[in-house]
Amino acid sequence: MKKVTLLLAACAFATASFAQTTPTTEVKVRDNGTKKVVTKTGKTNVGQALENTADAAGNVASKAGHGIKKGAKKASHSVKRTTQKAGKKTVEGTEKMEAKSE
Repeated sequence: MKKVTLLLAACAFATASFAQTTPTTEVKVRDNGTKKVVTKTGKTNVGQALENTADAAGNVASKAGHGIKKGAKKASHSVKRTTQKAGKKTVEGTEKMEAKSE
């Protein structure tokens, strides 16, 4: 039970630290003397930059995986074609040798 409580507390703390939704209130005074209250919520600039970096890293990994897969397909196709050519040459050579021996 103690471990479960510690785990829940750790998750709650981690979630709160990533949320970054502390609202800020700014009061702006206009040229004509009226006041405008602006409340901002959401990610800070640093939080948004971290999220963008994580997304970019995911995109790079995806593109690299796609390139590796495509290269593997090309290589396997090349090996298959080469094997087929070698097999045909072997059959032709065998037929020629049988024709000479008859």
